[in-house]
Amino acid sequence: MNRVPYQELEDTIARAFVKAGMSETKARTSARFHAEASCDGVYSHGLNRVPRFVDYLLKGWVEPEAEPVLVRQIGPIEVLDGQRGPGILNALHATDRALELAADHGVGIVALRNTTHWMRGGAFGWRAADRGKVMIAWTNTESCMPAWGGTDTRLGNNPLVMAVPRAEGHVVLDMAMSQYSYGKLQTTRLRGAQLPYAGGFDSDGTLTTDPGAIEASRRILPTGFWKGSGLTILLDVLAAALSEGSATHQIDKIDRGSCTGCSQIFLAFDPERLGSAEHLQDIVDGMAGYVNGSTPTEPGRKVTYPGQNTLTTRLEHRKNGVIVDAEIWQEVQALAGGPQAV
Repeated sequence: MNRVPYQELEDTIARAFVKAGMSETKARTSARFHAEASCDGVYSHGLNRVPRFVDYLLKGWVEPEAEPVLVRQIGPIEVLDGQRGPGILNALHATDRALELAADHGVGIVALRNTTHWMRGGAFGWRAADRGKVMIAWTNTESCMPAWGGTDTRLGNNPLVMAVPRAEGHVVLDMAMSQYSYGKLQTTRLRGAQLPYAGGFDSDGTLTTDPGAIEASRRILPTGFWKGSGLTILLDVLAAALSEGSATHQIDKIDRGSCTGCSQIFLAFDPERLGSAEHLQDIVDGMAGYVNGSTPTEPGRKVTYPGQNTLTTRLEHRKNGVIVDAEIWQEVQALAGGPQAV
């Protein structure tokens, strides 16, 4: 593992995207989200995803200059078609529209169809919280996880994001419906490590902590076993139905990589408009203190709420450089035209 200054990381990724066909402005915005993901410690959906995204651009699976279009609006609800443009940019547009609608109505709902991979979904929760809004968002995906009781992949891992603003540090949950995402399996394998808890089944059907064995079998474990399986199904159905887009079994038929043609939902709430901003802060501050006051299982280790460790990692990486996998960093530098490219 190496350390790279944040700005060098973002600049290099942006050059790689420009070389792959994106305009300078869109490449820079997309690169920022990738770099910020790695800066926050979500390596699997930051730098590590750059080679795959470049590959999709070159194959024409992602339309680099496509813009989301409005399909219909009903009060505080909008349905958008992403036209298979860059998933980060489509989700950013949908997030901002949901926030604008929430500022006008107290709540904003945007259903986005025919988009592509949004990379780190939590980024849009952080964006909403930075603007004082509550957000719930999720996406469906291609099938990559067996339904509970099955052995072949029939479900997406359908990441779910929930974010609440807090002056002392936002509360942001960003979770896949699998115990560990494939990105987490990859980063753990690259470190030569084992998962702390069983994350799926090996080829013999035995629960294992070996990330490579799970990647090979593609039998990742649903979060909460049958409960996660059920939640995955409902998130898929709701995303596709509300956006009038594609569900997992239809995304599979598109067969253009991860998440091409997927459906997403963005729900935003404005505490100020709803008259509950002060009460919300009292609640969330009380929760944070109560959770942090827990008796830890390991002496000296603090019990944290969702998003708390992210801020610590962000500050450390901004000061000392972002941790990158050396081989992936070299690959991205090559895609950018070399480390000395300008």
